[in-house]
Amino acid sequence: MLKQKILIVDDDVNIAELIALYLTKECFDTKIVHDGEAAIQEFSTYHPNLVLLDLMLPGIDGYEVCRELRRISKVPIIMLSAKGEIFDKVLGLELGADDYIIKPFDSKELVARVRAVLRRFNPTIDEDIEETPTGEYVKYTDLLINISNYSVQYYGKNIEMPPKELELLYFLASNPNQVFTREQLLDHIWGYEYYGDTRTVDVHIKRLREKIKDHSDWGIATVWGIGYKFEVRNSRR
Repeated sequence: MLKQKILIVDDDVNIAELIALYLTKECFDTKIVHDGEAAIQEFSTYHPNLVLLDLMLPGIDGYEVCRELRRISKVPIIMLSAKGEIFDKVLGLELGADDYIIKPFDSKELVARVRAVLRRFNPTIDEDIEETPTGEYVKYTDLLINISNYSVQYYGKNIEMPPKELELLYFLASNPNQVFTREQLLDHIWGYEYYGDTRTVDVHIKRLREKIKDHSDWGIATVWGIGYKFEVRNSRR
């Protein structure tokens, strides 16, 4: 089986080599470049399956690189931004980025995000539900949410969703019948560095409900005037 290729674009040599180490251990092939111009040149010869793109680059910044790569390719792009940097996530997504990660990040999260984006771009043929789940997961009747490999299986089929939607669903399902305000969910899922408002939560809940319909045993419930909860109506898990 051919290794999937990841192009790492970061002007911080230490961070770039650390990312390459994480991904190489997970059997990815990696290539590192340190500026935007080199990224565009290398993209055409390396033909990566995914690009990890730092926002703050010398010369051509990450936004411009993203715009240029999107002009010539649909290969998935994950933007990287240091905590505290002004990162317009909406602009990044509008330019065509598929996800973003705030530095510093956990190595397992990085690998999981990469796998999740690659899976959305090129879903596996075998969509049967795991008989023996591994890693960190929560399981209810006809629903399995695995945060270790960023997968959701609903009635035996994989449901593709962006990482933040999956993290929100996992967090709620991990705390059954507990009510969370929108502000609490913003803090838990998006973190204190996020500059959005509580409508972000409402939008993600709406998208989750479109993909995961309420079950007779469980469902995502609105607690009017407060927030949301994962309501379990049957004790079986």
